[in-house]
Amino acid sequence: MNHKPTTKKELRKRRHLRVRASIKGTAERPRLAVFRSNRFVSAQLIDDGAGKTLAASHGRDFKGAQSIQAAGVGEAIAKAAKAMGITTIVFDRAGYRYAGQVKTLADTARAGGLAF
Repeated sequence: MNHKPTTKKELRKRRHLRVRASIKGTAERPRLAVFRSNRFVSAQLIDDGAGKTLAASHGRDFKGAQSIQAAGVGEAIAKAAKAMGITTIVFDRAGYRYAGQVKTLADTARAGGLAF
């Protein structure tokens, strides 16, 4: 029998797996994976072919409200990517809605020079 997901966490995990079936990061075009908790937001640039994290940023490094943290994370991840010569990425919202902190992070990463 199939287990019907009932919690928000299970539903998000199911959405994430569905999205991850079609999104793959490479060394030339890594995956920008977003994680959002109740207090912080974090992002990683991941090369799925090699199974390595190329760069990461966490909201705890930035003071202020959650939207300010998300903007700081997006700016920091864009700066790290530019330093490695990466300009195009694949955006993985990890089953979260594209709104609020996730949208702020994506917009500031785009403003920092990343294309997706």
